[in-house]
Order: sequence, then structure tokens, then C-alpha cells
Amino acid sequence: MSHQARNRGGNPWTPVYIESIDVETCIGCGRCYKVCGHGVLTLVGVDEDGAFVTDMEDEDEIERKVMMVAKGDDCIGCGACSRVCAKNCQVHAAA
Repeated sequence: MSHQARNRGGNPWTPVYIESIDVETCIGCGRCYKVCGHGVLTLVGVDEDGAFVTDMEDEDEIERKVMMVAKGDDCIGCGACSRVCAKNCQVHAAA
């Protein structure tokens, strides 16, 4: 079921919620993290084998950093994160 609302001007607006981030495409720049006011995203490390590093303090294990959806249920569907993403690595969907 798709939720449709109206914006302040009365025009129809359908929220799209973040489902995932393509970690192969993400460069970990943090733009999406900075614009999200709901704490939906988090930065994680990836080692040389492509496995996620849970301890961000362990710099020796981290090959690169990427964003991940941490609290997807907190997403309000505004789409701000996708508008600032230079790599278009996020997947969104209507409810």
C-alpha cells in the first residue's frame, strides 16, 4: 500500500523510504548522513575482503568506509539523502 500525502501547497507527494545502499558504489563521503535528521544512516568500515568492520577504531583493518542503513524504520521518506548522493547508490521504495 502506497502512502500519499499532500505538501504544503496541496500537491500530492508520495514518500519513498530508503531500503539499502549499494556498498560497491558508495564512497563513504557522508553527505547523506549529514542531511538525515533522523539517524537512519551510519558509517561502517570495510576490510580488504569486503567484510564489514564492526570496530571503527581498528583503522588497520579498514580498507574503506561506506554508509549503511542503520535504522530504516526511522526513515520519513523525504528523499534528502538521495538528492545529495553523487554516486546514486541508494535504493528507495514507496511503503
